[in-house]
Amino acid sequence: MQKQQYTILVFPGNTGSPRKIKVSKWVAQALFFTFLALSLGIAGSSYYFTGNYIRLLDDTSELTDLRRQTKLQKIQVEKFSRQVKDFESEMSRLARFERKLRVVTALEDSPNSLDKNWGVGGPHGLTSHSFQSSLEKETLAMVQGLSGDLNLLANQAKIQVISFQEMDEFFKGQKSLLSAIPSIWPSRGWVTSGFGFRKSPFTGLPENHEGLDIAVRRGSPVRAPGDGIVISAGREYGYGKMIEIDHGYGFVTRFGHNSRYMVKVGDRVKRGQVVALTGNTGRSTGPHLHYEIVFNGIPVDPRNYILED
Repeated sequence: MQKQQYTILVFPGNTGSPRKIKVSKWVAQALFFTFLALSLGIAGSSYYFTGNYIRLLDDTSELTDLRRQTKLQKIQVEKFSRQVKDFESEMSRLARFERKLRVVTALEDSPNSLDKNWGVGGPHGLTSHSFQSSLEKETLAMVQGLSGDLNLLANQAKIQVISFQEMDEFFKGQKSLLSAIPSIWPSRGWVTSGFGFRKSPFTGLPENHEGLDIAVRRGSPVRAPGDGIVISAGREYGYGKMIEIDHGYGFVTRFGHNSRYMVKVGDRVKRGQVVALTGNTGRSTGPHLHYEIVFNGIPVDPRNYILED
């Protein structure tokens, strides 16, 4: 039986003689099916990789959007964090102010003056899956921390309100006391020596300093820190030219090393009134104001009574 064959003519060019290639039927069928399989394989692979490429582009676009949203949310959280820190600083400032008020009004032993750390707890309230999935871990942690800070600050604010309500009740009808308390800086400058023990600038030995030394230019105004009566205006050993004011309620203030008196004994003065000009008289190494507060005969730290920042 003669095998079926196929003849393939190949023309090498316009002038060349054609060449004949004879192949058997089964070889031709094998070549055809091989070509068909390769074509289908290439087409399928192209479809698969094209689909994956499109999905990858979509995922990349979605990831870019998520990153952008996360960055924006992180910026907003950081801005909110700064606001919380500012609020926290303000609460601390109010707490310091309250402590000073309690000292000057003798309310420091009141139960409301004690530090209270009321219980704070419970969930942070940020368990939304969509929210967690859109934020980076560090941003989520920051938000959780802020939630706890806000709970604590809200708690402290409640305590502060109760405390100020108590002092408000005390201050009603206490106008003369409030006017008399030495609660402002007598002069603005650098505090070069505080209240308490220090190294003597003259002997180098430890000594008890019963006031504040405020370095200022010669001739700077010295203002009465509260209402009162001038009970002394003259030279005093160590103090040089000294002014002494009796504010009542057990408060007496002293101002040393002045260059000039602006009031005389017996004068009634108001808070903020200029009573002297600074100088370098007495036991002094340079122009400055020596400022003392004596309460019921005992020197006390003037910083505890100054309510100005």
